[in-house]
Amino acid sequence: MDKEKLIKALKKRAFGYTVSERSTEYDSEGNEIKNKVTTKEVSPDLSAIKMLLELGVEEELDEKQLEEERDRLLQLLAQTKKKKKEKD
Repeated sequence: MDKEKLIKALKKRAFGYTVSERSTEYDSEGNEIKNKVTTKEVSPDLSAIKMLLELGVEEELDEKQLEEERDRLLQLLAQTKKKKKEKD
């Protein structure tokens, strides 16, 4: 494995990411009866952040990455507001 791939994986852990899991249920005849997609947010990992800082790796985000991060944060904010409203 080359160094770029390792740093890319470390950055992913350091900044957090979203993962989708898909589960499908079938009946006894093999027909699909239920399909469910769950999206989970994986929080940033402090040990990965520390390692990146120790390695001196700096993150320079391009325009697309900045927009994706903005969208991700806005989505997270909306989810947090929704959960807060549900509690009230």
